[in-house]
Amino acid sequence: MNARSFFTLLVFTLFCFIISLSRPLNNGFTVELIHRDSPKSPLYQPTQNKYQLVTNAMRRSIDRVNHIYNYSIVNIGYTTVTSGDGEYLISYSIGTPPFKVYGFVDTGSDLVWLQCEPCVQCYPQTSPIFDPSLSSSYKNIPCYDDTCLSTTGTSCDVLGYLSVDTLTLDSTNGNSVSFPNTVVGCGYINNGTLHGPSSSGIVGLGNGENSFATRWSSSIGGKFSYCLVSSLSKSTSKLNFGDAAVVSGDGAMTTPIVKKNGQSFYYLTLEAFSVNDKLIEFSEPTNDGNIIIDSGTTHTFLPYDLYNRLESAVAENINKERVKDPNGIFNLCYDITFEGFDDPLIIAHFKGADIRLHSNSTFVAIGEGIICLAFSPYKMAILGNMVQQNMLVGYNLVQNTVTFMPTDCTK
Repeated sequence: MNARSFFTLLVFTLFCFIISLSRPLNNGFTVELIHRDSPKSPLYQPTQNKYQLVTNAMRRSIDRVNHIYNYSIVNIGYTTVTSGDGEYLISYSIGTPPFKVYGFVDTGSDLVWLQCEPCVQCYPQTSPIFDPSLSSSYKNIPCYDDTCLSTTGTSCDVLGYLSVDTLTLDSTNGNSVSFPNTVVGCGYINNGTLHGPSSSGIVGLGNGENSFATRWSSSIGGKFSYCLVSSLSKSTSKLNFGDAAVVSGDGAMTTPIVKKNGQSFYYLTLEAFSVNDKLIEFSEPTNDGNIIIDSGTTHTFLPYDLYNRLESAVAENINKERVKDPNGIFNLCYDITFEGFDDPLIIAHFKGADIRLHSNSTFVAIGEGIICLAFSPYKMAILGNMVQQNMLVGYNLVQNTVTFMPTDCTK
C-alpha cells in the first residue's frame, strides 16, 4: 500500500466518510450557506433589530465597494483579509486533523484566506484561530514559486504565507468532501472593520488562477451555483458544485462572463434597465464587462448617470410620499405606514438575458414603515447579492457564462 492510499484509508477510518478528490466528483454536492445575520450564524447579534442589521449590511457594502473599486483600477485581484468581507458564511475544515472554521464565500476573491497563528495583528473572530503547525498536511509555498507568482495581489512582503493544505466541506447529504493541496493564504497581519463580529476569513470563488473554483474546476466540472435567501428567512442558502450546480429549465437565462486581465472579478454586460415600459440604457457606448456580479456586496451600485435615470423612472411610477433615509444611505425612500405599496416592474437587461427583479430584492425596509430603493450611485457598477436572492445563479467556468433562474430558495 503506497503512502497516498494509506492516507486516504486513514482519513476514511478516522473521520467517517470523507471523499478525497483526485478525479471528477459524480453528481456534485451541496453545502449550506448561512447569512451572517441569521440566528444560525456564529456572528449573529441578538440585541440588534432587523433595521439595525440592514443598516450595518449597507454600510459594509459601501466599505466593500470602495475596496473593490481600488483593486479594479490598479488591475489586481481582491485577496486581502479583512474582517467584514462578505454576507454569506460557509463552515469548512482546514488541515489534518480537520480544524473547523467559518469563512465568507466571495466571488470577488482569488483564494481561501484565513487568520493563522501565531497572529501578529489579527482582528477579533468568533472561533479559534487556525494553527498551521498542528496540521500534518500544511506546507508553505516559496515566495518565488510559480503558484505564488501566478496569484494576483500577492507579494513577498510578509503579511502571511501562501500555502497548501487540505480543505474539507460538509455536504448537505451528510458526507464530507476533502480537497487536498488547496491553495490557502495564512494571514498573520490582517485588517479589521467596525461593523460587528467577524469570521476567520474568506473562501474565494473568484475568476483567478488559484481560487477554489478554478483550482478544482476539473473535479467540479467547472460549475458552481448558489441560491440565496435573506437574513430574515428561517431557511439557509445553498452553494452547489459540479452536476448539482447545473442551472437549466423554464425561465433560465444565460449571459457571458467577460474576463479582464489580472482580475478575479466576474464581469457581465448590462445593457439597460426597464421600469414598466420605460427603457433606461447604459451610457453609450455599452462596453462588454461593465458590471461585476458579487456575492459579498449587499445592495447594487450603478454609475451616477445610470442610477439617476433609473431613480427618476422608478419615482415616476410610485405615487407615495417621499421621505429621507434617516441613515443617509439611500436616495429614494417612501413612507408606506398607512398604505400598501405597488412597486413598478424592474427588469435588468444583460447581454442575452432579461432578468426580472422582485420587489423584495429591489426595495428594502430601513425603518418602521419606510422602504428605500436598494440601489446606490457610485463610480462603477456592482450587482449585489440582494437582487440575486430567490434566483438560482450558476457559474460555468468552462463556457464562461452565468445563468439566472427564478427559484424559491427557501425550498
